[in-house]
Amino acid sequence: MTADFRYEEMTQRNLGFVTEAEQQRLRDTPVFVCGVGGMGGAAVQTLVRAGVERLAIADFDRFEVSNFNRQVFATLETVGADKAEATARALRDINPELELRVLGREWMSDLDAFLPTYRIVVNGMDDVAAGIHLYRRAREHGATVIDAYSAPLPSVFVTRPGDPRPEERLGYPTRGTPWERLTPAQIAACKLAEATHVMLHSSSLRHFDLGVAAELFAGKRPRASFAPMVILTGTLMASEAVKLALGRTGVADHRGAFFNPWTLAIERPRSWLVAAILRPLVRRRLKALNRDG
Repeated sequence: MTADFRYEEMTQRNLGFVTEAEQQRLRDTPVFVCGVGGMGGAAVQTLVRAGVERLAIADFDRFEVSNFNRQVFATLETVGADKAEATARALRDINPELELRVLGREWMSDLDAFLPTYRIVVNGMDDVAAGIHLYRRAREHGATVIDAYSAPLPSVFVTRPGDPRPEERLGYPTRGTPWERLTPAQIAACKLAEATHVMLHSSSLRHFDLGVAAELFAGKRPRASFAPMVILTGTLMASEAVKLALGRTGVADHRGAFFNPWTLAIERPRSWLVAAILRPLVRRRLKALNRDG
């Protein structure tokens, strides 16, 4: 009940990890989480439990049974419910004093209105076009985007206003094209470019069934997700948001890194020379997977 809630009591065990002044800074820092399904749901839950109170969340999907395997707010009670609204209710059950802005499909056209306030953005979407739009507007408004790769292993990367966008860094064929006019071929090329980066800079496919991977590339099955990987990714994203809010060092860069929970290894991007040598091999592997699918 609201009458029994005290922010100081909720966050008292945070002290030691953060100071009282830092806890207040977390409370006051605005954060925008777009996409509150798998990664985004885990991230926003972690942020609220860490004491972040000024939040905006957005989604335009509804919960379904297939979400149960990795989305923290997907339950029998929320099946069919709007994800943003259901997530908002769950978050207010944790902290009823949240200053929470809930956005639906309209958020895509409202970025210019609220990005000047929400300068830390957690991208929990898997929509290529929407992500490109978000990154472009974030640059214009000086916002920092925390993101993860579409990969079998948990990952995180942080793109500050002056950093190259994934669109530029990964070589998407979309520069100069309005985000709402991207063609299916352009979107497919973006996904291939990201998959190339994932295979090149991580050991992801050593820990994933290649037969399933081929079917995924061929569009014969939905995107694979696994709770330990998805929820850990969301937690990594939330941790980067906390570090940014507190001005802590050690924030991930725009290329990011992968965390391999199977081997307890952090896998960082290869040097440009090694990547250049291996890239043709990776592309051949991807083409083979496409053929196998």
